[in-house]
Amino acid sequence: MKLSPLTLFVLALTTSDVAAFVHNKPAISSRVSPLQVTRADLEGAQEMIDKILLERNCGPVMVRLAWHDAGTYDASIKEEWPAAGGAVGSIRFEPEINHGANAGLAGAVKLLEPVKAAFPDVSYADIFQMASARSIELAGGPKIDMKYGRCDTTGPHQCSKEGNLPDAEPSPEGKYGGPGGTASTEDKTPNGHLRKVFYRMGLNDEEIVALSGAHTFGRAYKDRSGLGATETKFTNGSKQVRADGTEAKYNPGGSSWTERWLVFDNSYFTTMADSKADPELLKLSTDKTLFDDDGFKPFAEKFRDSQDAFFESYAKAHKKLSELGSKFEPVE
Repeated sequence: MKLSPLTLFVLALTTSDVAAFVHNKPAISSRVSPLQVTRADLEGAQEMIDKILLERNCGPVMVRLAWHDAGTYDASIKEEWPAAGGAVGSIRFEPEINHGANAGLAGAVKLLEPVKAAFPDVSYADIFQMASARSIELAGGPKIDMKYGRCDTTGPHQCSKEGNLPDAEPSPEGKYGGPGGTASTEDKTPNGHLRKVFYRMGLNDEEIVALSGAHTFGRAYKDRSGLGATETKFTNGSKQVRADGTEAKYNPGGSSWTERWLVFDNSYFTTMADSKADPELLKLSTDKTLFDDDGFKPFAEKFRDSQDAFFESYAKAHKKLSELGSKFEPVE
């Protein structure tokens, strides 16, 4: 199965972390929602998450984890929560964690288990979305006006169907997506496919383009997605710095969309628009369509020309995505 654009965010890991991705399963909580979360709990959880992000340089995979939890949402489903999917924490359960698009994410859940253990009243859904937002912010991106107090799903019976996330490239038959999931995402064009996926969530063209800009952050691995190179001059152990200018340690490998792939900025758009960009940087079909499609192009050009404009749109789109399908309880 092809992996989605969201799937392609990857994590700079130690050897032991990579082994954990392969051999460990996320712990399953038997607690039921709602939880009595307090602001002190959230502050403590954020402090722990920040430390994990800075020590592990694992921001990209946390963005991917949160997006894959939220990105299953189907706005057309009106049945009782959590039937529509979304940011409900169901990705921690089998079979959802084993969906093809979620390859490797069990390890990301495992990295966050100490946070849940320390602050059991903070839901998994909140922890996943907090880790994503803090990853963006600590990498130099915009501050996101996050809302917390999400309820968690309680078991595998509440997992989302497989097939709701987007593909980066077409199948050998020349088609993107497929008939699975809650609604068909199949299309012969990358722009048509993206719209079928994101319109299903209730997102528009500007939000599709803004969220695509998060590809500035992270790498794709050929042995996981079948896309990109085994390594490039930007991922072969060469120096990478964080937004604060400090050097980041990472495991070599994979392909990045940008040269400084641990910094969140608008370089994804400047690179996609540059015909002379280094050929070792990724330009996938679902990336290039942003500058070809009449509906996407004005936003792609706007974000290329103004990082402030990109950050403004991105922060709003990220917040919206992070709340899709969520049921909230008051934070004390």
